[in-house]
Amino acid sequence: MLGRLPIIRHDERRIIHLDMDAFYASVEEREHPEFVGRPLVIARDPRETRGKGVVTTANYVARQFGVHSAMPANQAAQLLAGEPVIWQPPNFTLYRAVSDQIHGIMHRVTEFIEPVALDEAYMDVTRRFPDWPQAVRAAAYLQRSIRQETRLTSSVGISYNKYLAKLASDYNKPFGRTIITPEAAPLFLDRLPIRKFQGVGEKTAPKLLAMGITTGEQLRALSLTQLTDAFGKFGYMLYRRVRGVDDRPVAYARERKSIGKERTFAPFLQSDEACTRRISALAAEVAELLQSKQRKGSTITLKMRDGDFVTETKRVTLAEPTQDAQRITTEALRLWEAYGTGMLAQGIRLLGVTVSGLVPVTMENLTLPLFGEPL
Repeated sequence: MLGRLPIIRHDERRIIHLDMDAFYASVEEREHPEFVGRPLVIARDPRETRGKGVVTTANYVARQFGVHSAMPANQAAQLLAGEPVIWQPPNFTLYRAVSDQIHGIMHRVTEFIEPVALDEAYMDVTRRFPDWPQAVRAAAYLQRSIRQETRLTSSVGISYNKYLAKLASDYNKPFGRTIITPEAAPLFLDRLPIRKFQGVGEKTAPKLLAMGITTGEQLRALSLTQLTDAFGKFGYMLYRRVRGVDDRPVAYARERKSIGKERTFAPFLQSDEACTRRISALAAEVAELLQSKQRKGSTITLKMRDGDFVTETKRVTLAEPTQDAQRITTEALRLWEAYGTGMLAQGIRLLGVTVSGLVPVTMENLTLPLFGEPL
């Protein structure tokens, strides 16, 4: 379910755009160190596909030869002729797992996250980090944590809207961090080559060049009427973009309120030992899920159903939230000992362990002075 933050004055927002650097290729290089330093193309070898297929992405070595995503694989092969190129079919199961890990790190910073792709997301950090130094520290924390925990690099842009934040993250790749404040935006946009403006591509760029427009400053000098006459509706978009106007909110997925696991047993469980073993396993699974999602919870619930379909649900609330497997197991087993053993006569049909009252894991290091520190 998607939610939207209330729209406040656009220049008061603090938006971070996170973009992983050559994500799929970087994951493959991490998994296969022998790939490092050689042109790596994430695609099937066109010799095996009779020239069919397209490039998913490529590492920075291959990009130096002009290879880019969505390029026909046989064209990439021509550009890399004579080079020790590696063709690697995409492994989306692996990429999704790494993306989940990265999103867990992002959730330490804010719950207001709009995923764009496995390797890209917007974050609205206005509520938690309302001033620029705080937002920059949050972005630095993200980059450092991702590098330490995944051995991958990312680029981030920090600005007051989504459009400028994305421009900023693209500005200094790889492993860059760029801030565009309201005061800096006009000069930044004026100096930008027209091809850097979103939507200016193979059709629009030649037309702008024919009009003598090569920079944002020249583009901004055109009136709305001139732009709409030349480009129709897209002219209106250009008029706004060259002025850094973008009031789109960060559309975020609402947080789950609980994380749990339950199992049904056939035949029914008949012994205390069997039940405690199953409860311990369920608690460990829940703890692993909490850790992967960077969440802690304060309420632990044990669900029990016997062979006659009698269901009991008991819970305990802790003084401090936890994601620790041992703590969750201990509390769930206490509930079992207090309320569940009397149900054994009919056999246990179902057991479930749930943790609720979820909160993000605290960013322990965020308050440290990160400026000037190596990432």
